[in-house]
Amino acid sequence: MTSILLCAPDAEASMLASDLELEGVDVRRLDASELTAAALDGADALLIAPTRSTLTAELIGACDRAGVRVLPVGEADTRLATRFGLPAPLPYGTSAAQVLRALAAGSPGAPTGRPSRVIAVWGPHGAPGRSTIAVQLAVELSRAGRRTALVDADSVAPSLALVLGLGEDAPGLAAACRRAELGTLDVAELSRLSSPVETSGGTLEVLSGLNRPSRWPELGAGRVRATLAACRSWTDETVVDVAAELDADDDGLDPGAPARHAATAAALLEADAVVAVLSADPLGVSRFIRAHAELRHVLGGTPVTVVANRVRPGPLGIDARGQIRRTLDRFAGIDDVAFVPEDQRAADAAALHARAIADVSPRSPLVTAVRRIASSLGARAETATAGSSRGSSRVARRLR
Repeated sequence: MTSILLCAPDAEASMLASDLELEGVDVRRLDASELTAAALDGADALLIAPTRSTLTAELIGACDRAGVRVLPVGEADTRLATRFGLPAPLPYGTSAAQVLRALAAGSPGAPTGRPSRVIAVWGPHGAPGRSTIAVQLAVELSRAGRRTALVDADSVAPSLALVLGLGEDAPGLAAACRRAELGTLDVAELSRLSSPVETSGGTLEVLSGLNRPSRWPELGAGRVRATLAACRSWTDETVVDVAAELDADDDGLDPGAPARHAATAAALLEADAVVAVLSADPLGVSRFIRAHAELRHVLGGTPVTVVANRVRPGPLGIDARGQIRRTLDRFAGIDDVAFVPEDQRAADAAALHARAIADVSPRSPLVTAVRRIASSLGARAETATAGSSRGSSRVARRLR
């Protein structure tokens, strides 16, 4: 039986409670002072009048931890509900059936056309520009008419909230992972937990990362994979920014123990395509070649697009692109590389305004290069199968 908490002082709320009970719902009416963690335990949803005295960040956080859906009702502060990522309040006259549909409904604009995808953006140590490429790639996929989500699964140095000027108190990926573990993560919940960001390419739904790297155990492998699987029903494209480190495969470790970099490996295994970013300098190329073998070992047959970022003549001479091509071909067997030129002025402007580079410098050669990468990924998706290949490594088997 569905269990719903109702926190609304108006007399009309009594009629709504009666209608819900006629639909077979277990309804408990509570005052704001009674909304404790213990009261939330076992509830499926909370119907609440969104007033400043009742709807608080602490309550939303408690609901996230308990896996309780929140739905505003009554004539109250619509702006307050919006601030917490909640839908507009339903009038008390709404029928019980409509309330139940609202609790179960997905967001509008469900993905159509070619299958939805998860695209992981990875790169070795040394800050090759994973987050920059992830943000810009998401903008260009959105510009192409694909509803796009941007997920920060970097458990070492999460940065998308800072890059896009978002608050660090958003529930984001950690809350989505908790819901996924409880089996209550759906399209509506993903929309509520995310932060919409308006860009020149369209609206991005952003699941921000951890506000403290010490919280990495919250991003367990099973949780991350379940969340990304749910994202396939939420948006057409899910771009995931991950950390550099792949979990070491140590048979001496307790298989049930949390793995420090499980989020990265889980996102790579769930991905339908991987964008592997290297920094276009001697050290960056060397680091990439050393890490690429382990990446391929984890991924198996998942397609990888290699991107050389910050290409400039300085550290590699005049023929920087040729140097990179020949080195990757000789030492890693990579014969297809996309190049993104350095544009420090555009990158600085984006950092200053906490916006995507395409928003502040739309004619930047960097933007043009990433747009070509997005187009190539789209063309590849037209001929690819809907399912992604999974790695056959010990890391893959351990995560599964």
